[in-house]
Amino acid sequence: MSLLVRKASAPPSRPAPAPTGGAPVRKDGGKRRTPRWRRWDMLAGYVLVAPQMLGFAAFVLGPLVAVVHYSLTKYNNLTGEISFVGGENYQRLLDDPLAVEVARNTAVFSLGLVPFNICLALLLAVLLDQGLRGTVVFRAIFFSPTVVSIIAWTVVWGFLLSNDGGVNLLLRTVGIEGPNWLRESDTAMFSVILVQVLKGVGVNMVLFLAALQAVPTEMREAAIVDGASPWTVFRRITLPMISATMLLTAIVTVIGSLQVFGQILVLTVGGPGNSTTVLAYYIYLQAFKFFDLGYASALGVVLFVAVLILTAVQWWLRKKWVFHEQ
Repeated sequence: MSLLVRKASAPPSRPAPAPTGGAPVRKDGGKRRTPRWRRWDMLAGYVLVAPQMLGFAAFVLGPLVAVVHYSLTKYNNLTGEISFVGGENYQRLLDDPLAVEVARNTAVFSLGLVPFNICLALLLAVLLDQGLRGTVVFRAIFFSPTVVSIIAWTVVWGFLLSNDGGVNLLLRTVGIEGPNWLRESDTAMFSVILVQVLKGVGVNMVLFLAALQAVPTEMREAAIVDGASPWTVFRRITLPMISATMLLTAIVTVIGSLQVFGQILVLTVGGPGNSTTVLAYYIYLQAFKFFDLGYASALGVVLFVAVLILTAVQWWLRKKWVFHEQ
């Protein structure tokens, strides 16, 4: 019997894989066109992003480039005279004796405001998180100053902190003769810091309160059952769990402390002497009192760089103390 041998057929050839980079290639060698629906999606995305990008270019990037340009010029914004001077404004900044005092006042204000604000906000949030009666009312009381106009807030406190204002009248009822808070160099900076803390503590308080309410109660209850004290529970469990919120509040509060202006203008006008003249107010003086926009722009660039560096440092340090980054 003859053996019938079936000839093995060759496997069908597979198409060559498409190149990894670039647009997919068709069999005829041409590029595959993007589907119409995808093109419409891309167009819709660009249209939705365009207002934000235009606003950023017009109100952030454009003014920033203009400030850097003006910082290299001598620009009298009263007469309109402008001439290129290179780095003379920055050299003048290094030789300006008042700039050292302004930098010191700015640092004192920030170092006084940031810890005071964050600690008070955290304390209020912890107290409100206890679920006591009247929590909603107290939360509204502490948050309401944040929605009040900064000018109205500082004008009222200007009257309260004057020599015959409400604070000194209250102190006199207990036999204490209070100082002229805003007209003495020893108390002026402290008064401005206090007014600003009371104005902005509500925002940080609400952020901390939301973070505290997100901490799992099971973790705290388990620690208490194991014998941990309330302070240990707060330090070992609560603080690490809300550390991301603390980072956010620290960055926002530091940036706000470096940009303080309205409180200084209304309460102390930079005085007495120059004891409360901070960098933002000094920029205002140079630009709109002395009409030296070039030097004011150089100061503005320094302020921008300071904010950028401090924000970058805080962001870099987050891995050392933010729980979710460890």
